Amino acid sequence: MRSELSDETGSAALEFIVAGVLLLVPLVYLVLTLGAVQEQTLGAEAAARHTARVIGQAPDADSASASGDAVLASVIREYGMDADAVEVGITCRPAGAHCPEAGATVVVTVRTSVSLPFMPPLFGLDQVAAIPVEAQSAQKVSRLWGSG
Repeated sequence: MRSELSDETGSAALEFIVAGVLLLVPLVYLVLTLGAVQEQTLGAEAAARHTARVIGQAPDADSASASGDAVLASVIREYGMDADAVEVGITCRPAGAHCPEAGATVVVTVRTSVSLPFMPPLFGLDQVAAIPVEAQSAQKVSRLWGSG
């Protein structure tokens, strides 16, 4: 009787496989999720920073708008972000009639969301389980902006 209970031949490999799978699958999912959040966070931060900089350094309002849109589209494409899920807000401080204007601070806010890996788009599960990401950047506009 005693020899049958103490005989553990072959059970270590089985325990290793079961414990390995139980620990490895959540760990791999966590790494994939954190990688996706990090990618979108870096993309949102880069989009806000570069867009604010381009708007703040443009010579006039028309070129600021065109350059800002071009830079934003480039960063969204570069970081693999979903263009439909990206929301951009541009404001100036102090609040004035025109944005941008000389001496103001341009504040660009970029919002997006990260869908969890392998989340099916059934019944809106991918939207419910999405992680919101937001980045904000400010750029001071020169007091001589627009004077030529």
